[in-house]
Amino acid sequence: MAISFTPYLQFRGHAREAMTFYQSVFGGELNVLTFEQGGMTEGVDPQQVMHSQLDGPVGLMGSDVPEAMALAAGSRISLCFSGSSADLDTAKGYYAKLVEGGEPGMPLEQAPWGDYFGDLTDRFGIAWMFNFGDSGQGQ
Repeated sequence: MAISFTPYLQFRGHAREAMTFYQSVFGGELNVLTFEQGGMTEGVDPQQVMHSQLDGPVGLMGSDVPEAMALAAGSRISLCFSGSSADLDTAKGYYAKLVEGGEPGMPLEQAPWGDYFGDLTDRFGIAWMFNFGDSGQGQ
């Protein structure tokens, strides 16, 4: 098993357009999951991008941030750890260490799409995301 580390870009309603553009620049395969496909429809635009992943020479992930959530200039990129459920214990250890002195966001728990997801901001103001499971959304 391997844990991957990927920049995660956040947009306000333009994730599909931006990620399609990055695919045209870097090549590779783009996979897109809407909020509706991910089982989340309350309080969000169900057709916006809940998660997208560009796999190729340059790997990127991205999503739309719902209007109800803050999206400041400094929060438009997160650092994302992802892997399979076999790596969940390692991920939990990283989460526990990174959140010390920082601000927890979503706890690293099972999400509606089946994977384990969590996020936090460390004590230096860096945003971190975690997605571990076997749905293929974070790998």
